[in-house]
Amino acid sequence: MNRVTATAATALALLSLTVLTACGGKEEPDGATGGPRPSASPAEQPTPAERLAGLMVTPADVDGFSVQKHSDEFALAKSPEEVEVDKPACAPLAHAMNQLPLGEPQADLTRVLAEEAEGPNGAHTYLTLTAYASGGAQSTLAGVKKAVAACGDGFTAKGSGGTSAYDSVTAEEVAPAGDETLGFTSTMTFRGASHTLHTQVVRAGDVLGVYFSVNGMAIANARPSDAKLPPAVVKAQNAKLG
Repeated sequence: MNRVTATAATALALLSLTVLTACGGKEEPDGATGGPRPSASPAEQPTPAERLAGLMVTPADVDGFSVQKHSDEFALAKSPEEVEVDKPACAPLAHAMNQLPLGEPQADLTRVLAEEAEGPNGAHTYLTLTAYASGGAQSTLAGVKKAVAACGDGFTAKGSGGTSAYDSVTAEEVAPAGDETLGFTSTMTFRGASHTLHTQVVRAGDVLGVYFSVNGMAIANARPSDAKLPPAVVKAQNAKLG
């Protein structure tokens, strides 16, 4: 009953998010979400955080989806250091599926998207962008590839927000994107219902994009689910990364 405590709690946050979205509409672009910013002089270079803000999708990029800031109130953990994994080799996967930055980035940014037509029972897609020093993104993605290969029979991750147990991890074929990309599916069981989660990691230069979809309400209500990544969201974010 405690195998996916964090995921079930997250479902409550997702419901609240959906209600807020219905009441307030889409979040408008601003300086924190990639909206227009004053032009910088040639001598001024954007910070890693500013770069990510400009690369993150906005409501204008994904018609029919809300784009909201991510809250870690019901998260498995608030930092990678808080996560304990029974198989250390699987730690990158636990981080990727819980909106935690991979490796040692200079900055990270997460947004959560929901398809407005699906209402509160639909899946949510999390987009996490991370910026690295030269070579950091490439080595970090290599670590994710190793984890997918090593964790086929699943693993368990624990944090201050609960426990998530994954039954299996399988590499998934995804369309080419960025400089390199990989996809994987994971499965979990909660109250007798099976759930399939999909993740894709894209590297574009020294930036990584992690795309992760989950149907939290289905998990909380013990309804089987298969939360696929929305093609429109993936296409839009890949275009922003270049």
